[in-house]
Amino acid sequence: MNQEKTPSVLFVCSKNGGKSQLAAGLMRDLAGDAIAVYSAGTKPAKSLNPQAVESLTELGINVTGEYPKPVTGEVLDTVDAVIVLGTEAKLEPVEGKRFEAWETDEPSERGIEGMERMRLVRDDIKARVQALYTELTGN
Repeated sequence: MNQEKTPSVLFVCSKNGGKSQLAAGLMRDLAGDAIAVYSAGTKPAKSLNPQAVESLTELGINVTGEYPKPVTGEVLDTVDAVIVLGTEAKLEPVEGKRFEAWETDEPSERGIEGMERMRLVRDDIKARVQALYTELTGN
C-alpha cells in the first residue's frame, strides 16, 4: 500500500493572533486530517485577537487552546508550504518550500473597523484557504 505524505502548511502573520490563526482555523475546519496545519508569528502577541476568535466561532470553528507561537526552524523544516498573510510579517522564503505572500483585504484602510472589519478579513482569507486546499489535495 502506497502511503502518501500528508501535505502540510504554515500560516504566518506578524503577531499570530489574527490573520494566521484565522487561516489555520479555517484550513483545519475544511481539511480535517487531510492537511497538517501550523500557524506562527514573526513577533508573537501575548494572546489571540478576540474578534478573530469570535469571527471563527460564528462559523462554528473553535480555536480554544490556540495561542501565538514564534516561527521556528523546526516548523519551517516540517512544512511543505509557507503562507505569509498581510504585509507586516517579514519572512525570507525557504529554499525548496512553496512560499506565498497573501496581501489580505484590509478594511480599516476604508474606515471599516470592529467585527465588520474582522468578518471581511475572515471571508477574504477563507476564499484563499479554499483555493489552497484544492491545490494541496486535488479535491
